[in-house]
Amino acid sequence: MKIYKAVLFIFCSLALYHCASVKLNPVSISINEPIGKYKYIYITPTSKLASAIGGIYGNQYGVYGTTQNKTIIPSDIIAGKLLKEGYTRLPQITPELLDETLIINYGESGRRETGLGGYTIEVTIQFLSATNNAIICTCTGEGQGATEADDIRIAINRCLDEFLKNKY
Repeated sequence: MKIYKAVLFIFCSLALYHCASVKLNPVSISINEPIGKYKYIYITPTSKLASAIGGIYGNQYGVYGTTQNKTIIPSDIIAGKLLKEGYTRLPQITPELLDETLIINYGESGRRETGLGGYTIEVTIQFLSATNNAIICTCTGEGQGATEADDIRIAINRCLDEFLKNKY
């Protein structure tokens, strides 16, 4: 019985170690024009994304279940990070500020299986010039968390961190 428990413990430890040690691909960024001259942002609205995680547990006294729901709005995550860095969010594009305004688009661009049922979610964030809609910067990154909402939040933050490193 001791051997059985030891083997089970080692197997579970290795499985947990494998889940925790997933390497995320590096963030890729392509900058076509200096970003430093932009002060204003217009973010294309995104819809709310919801995800949940749950489990069922049991013992001699009964069966119990728990769930955890998370909801995010990607455009709000992008706005929050960029507002903190000093950008001003515009509710609409105004002609007098075109030269200093970035239009920001967001999209989920892929998934990658990581084993044992896990996966990462990849997002792409595109920064356009409001003057001529030219692509100023494109950033792609992936994230992995407890829920899909966490995956997306992590991926967006990784992209924006890389974008802000290259601001000047």
